Amino acid sequence: MFRLVCLNLPQQLKHRALQHSHAHLFSKLSNSNDTPSFTLSFLQKSCELSLESAISASKKLNIVNTKNPNAVVELLTTHGLTQTHVKSLITSRPVLLLADLDNTLKPNLELFESLGFSSTSLGKMLTKDPRVLESDVYTVVEFFRAHGFSDQQISDLTMKLPRLFLAMMRMSLKAIKACYCILECNVEKVLQPNISMLVSRGVPMSLILKMFMFQPKSMLMRIYRFSEAVDQVMKLGFDPNNLLSVLAVRSMVVMSKSLWEQKVEGFKSFGLSKDEIYAAFKKQPMCMMASENKIRKLMSFFVNKLNTTPSMISKNPNLLLLSLEKRIIPRCSVLHLLVSKGLVKEETSIINLFRMTEKGFVDNLVSKYQNEAPDVVNPHQGKIEFQGFPFDLKNLSYCEFKMEQITAFGHIFI
Repeated sequence: MFRLVCLNLPQQLKHRALQHSHAHLFSKLSNSNDTPSFTLSFLQKSCELSLESAISASKKLNIVNTKNPNAVVELLTTHGLTQTHVKSLITSRPVLLLADLDNTLKPNLELFESLGFSSTSLGKMLTKDPRVLESDVYTVVEFFRAHGFSDQQISDLTMKLPRLFLAMMRMSLKAIKACYCILECNVEKVLQPNISMLVSRGVPMSLILKMFMFQPKSMLMRIYRFSEAVDQVMKLGFDPNNLLSVLAVRSMVVMSKSLWEQKVEGFKSFGLSKDEIYAAFKKQPMCMMASENKIRKLMSFFVNKLNTTPSMISKNPNLLLLSLEKRIIPRCSVLHLLVSKGLVKEETSIINLFRMTEKGFVDNLVSKYQNEAPDVVNPHQGKIEFQGFPFDLKNLSYCEFKMEQITAFGHIFI
C-alpha cells in the first residue's frame, strides 16, 4: 500500500499544482476587465470547455446575458449534435453563440437535414468548418439545384468541402463571367460525367472544384474528348493528387488534336525530341497553352539571341510563359548595359533576373545603378534594341527555372 501511495504521489502533487495554477489564473481573470468572469463561467459550465479553451474563446466574445447562447446550445443539441460536437464548434467558433437563431442558424440546420444529413454527418461536417452555419446556405443550395445537382450530390459535395458555402457565390460569379455557356450546360450529360471521370481516376474533389471555378470551359467539353484527354494525361504519369494533373487535362482538352500537333512540330523544328517536349509538358502543362507563334518566337530568341540549347528550355518550361516583349527582352537589355559598364558581372544569372517580380527587378537592377548609368532606364522601357550578349550565358543551362509568379491555375503576372 505504501509503495502504491508513493507511486501515485508525484501524479497527485502534479494534479494539485495544476489545480492551484488554474484557480490562480481564473481568479486573476475574474478580476480583469479584459476577460469577464461571466463569459468564462458560461463557456465552462454550459459548453464544457476547459479553462484554457474558455479563456481563448472569451477573448473573441463577451456574453452579456445567457438567453441567446443558451438557445444556440439547445438548438444544436435538438438537431442531434453531441456535447462533443458542440464543444468543438464553440471552441473553434465562439461567436457562434451570438449568431441569429431564427434567421440564420435554425433555417441552415433544417436545410442541411433536408439534404439528408444525419446528426452524425452534420456534426462531422460542421466540425470541419463551423462558419458554414452562418453562411447563406439557402442561396448556395438553390444555385446547385438550379444547375441540375441532386440533393444527394449537394450533400456529398458539402460533406467533402464545407467551405464551399463560404466562397461559392463569389467563385460561381467568376466561373459564369469566364464562361457564359455554364448557364446553358446540360449538367447530367456533360458536367456530371466529366466530374465522375476525374473522380474515378483519383482526382480529389478540391482540385476538380478549382478546375471548374477557374477554367469552367474545360469541364464542359464532350465526354469522349474529355475522357481522351484524361487518359492521355494519366498515361504520361501525372499524379492525380497534384495540381499539375488538372492543369494538364485543361491544356489538352481545350485544343484540337491538329493544333496540339502543330505546337509539337513547332518545338521539334528547333531540335527537341518528342520525349523532351512531353517532359517539359509534365513540368509545366501551361507551356502548351502558348500560341504556336509565341512558341516559335520564344524558342528563336533563346536559341539565336541567347545562344542557349533547346534542351535547356525544355528543362525550364516556365520560360515559355513569360512575355518576350514585356519581360525577357527589356531585362536582357538592362543586363547587357550593366555588364558593358562593368557594374555587374558576366556570371550574373539571367534566370534569377527573369524570376524577379517587376518591383524586385527595378529595385535591384534599375534604380540601384541609375546614378552610375543614368541611361539604364532606356533599355528597361524597350527604347534600345537588344542585339544579343557578347558573352556566353553558361550558367543558364544549369538552372531549374521556377516562377513564383504563376498562381494555381496558370495566371501569370508579368
